[in-house]
Amino acid sequence: MAATLGPEAGRRHPESSCSVAATMSRMNRVVIIGGGPGGYEAAHVAAQLGAEVTIVDTDGIGGSAVLTDCVPSKTLIATAELMTEVADSAELGIDFADHEGDAATTVRVDLGKVNARVMRLAADQSTDIAARLDRDGVRVIKGRGRLGPDLSVTVGDETVQADSILVATGAAPRTLPTAQPDGERILTWEQVYDLTEVPEKLIVVGSGVTGLEFASAYLALGIPVTLVSSRDRVLPGEDADASAVLEEVSVRRGMEVLGRSRMESVTRSGDEVTVRLTDGREVTGSHCILALGSIPNTADLGLEEAGVATDDGGFITVDRVSRTSARGVYAAGDCTGVLMLASVAAMQGRIAMWHFLGDAVAPLDLKKVSSNVFTSPEIATVGWSQQAVDAGDIVAEVVMLPLAGNARAKMQGVRDGFVKLFIRPGTGIIVGGVVVGPRASELIHPVSLAVAESLTADKLAQAFTVYPSMSGSIAEAARRLHRV
Repeated sequence: MAATLGPEAGRRHPESSCSVAATMSRMNRVVIIGGGPGGYEAAHVAAQLGAEVTIVDTDGIGGSAVLTDCVPSKTLIATAELMTEVADSAELGIDFADHEGDAATTVRVDLGKVNARVMRLAADQSTDIAARLDRDGVRVIKGRGRLGPDLSVTVGDETVQADSILVATGAAPRTLPTAQPDGERILTWEQVYDLTEVPEKLIVVGSGVTGLEFASAYLALGIPVTLVSSRDRVLPGEDADASAVLEEVSVRRGMEVLGRSRMESVTRSGDEVTVRLTDGREVTGSHCILALGSIPNTADLGLEEAGVATDDGGFITVDRVSRTSARGVYAAGDCTGVLMLASVAAMQGRIAMWHFLGDAVAPLDLKKVSSNVFTSPEIATVGWSQQAVDAGDIVAEVVMLPLAGNARAKMQGVRDGFVKLFIRPGTGIIVGGVVVGPRASELIHPVSLAVAESLTADKLAQAFTVYPSMSGSIAEAARRLHRV
């Protein structure tokens, strides 16, 4: 149940019968540093609750999520998905022919046009968000914000006083002294959209979510890809069964995966890039994408002077209602390192404003967060994991149902993927799930609802599904967990 946890909660005042709005009128100036999902979603909530809101932003409304990360990468991946469907269409009885009737043998991608569309959609999304902020009466100041004394933010020569500050400055791609991007052939994931020519051979360093998404996308676009992974399997943070399926499919489609191979350096000579591994091997290609993780954008913000604590990696320490160690200062998004998802950043920002402005608020619960890896096939997860079950962190029964037996999957030529559900023994309550397959990001939603609302497997099984449909496998998995 949601609880009122605002700064006035638990205190009695002579005017205790006054409305929440009256309380807010005395302390409603909110300054947000950062215009990404954590910042702009917080601004919407604060404006809705009657606050006077200012956003201080450097890179453009929408932040990296809209301008250089989530929106661009998933737009690129949408094109890659179409290419995958075209490549697999022969099995469905579809042949391609040129204008003279001869069989077409090659499908090519125009990377310049793809990237132009990517950046146009990102700019349009940023414009739409900015327009809504304007309609909400949110003031936007362009510049680098820095925390000052007594809850103030300095932007250039201007100082803005606040009753509360939200820091939502995001994070940036991590690089190494031995692997420096040049923006042309050695690239971070923010720089790939400047490419106009198709790489002859792409090397991706890093087998986490970002590395696999780009490796999978460019492979689907017809580009030879070598993935350098320092771990014994790709996606080490994801479900092991899911990562095994993805690696098997990727290798089958032509990706070269170098497991247990740690990068030592990346250098360029003319049009050739060389990745040297710590065991002395060298991998050459025309381009290299560095997917080495992220570092928080928290330097030179005045955090230490303001009393805002950070960890050894520079991430801001927050509690479950987004409070920092400094009174009146909140933080949200990738700069906190809590869980680097746009959806989590947005929720952290909303929670911060609900808490500060005295509205009902439920603390952040990471066990209810659904996430997705936008590879081919996709991997979607929510709640407790197989790793937690195997480690004994939670006792749960598990069922895994391959998609290969699903009627709709057969019709669409889908052989790879599965549905996995976790339930608590005795109660039958669903506490987690994994979906691997096409559009898994859409299929995970009923499992997310079940986890969020503590539904039993029987309740999920008894809800109607369309026949034939991929979602039918979710209901079937739930039926297999029925206990008399």
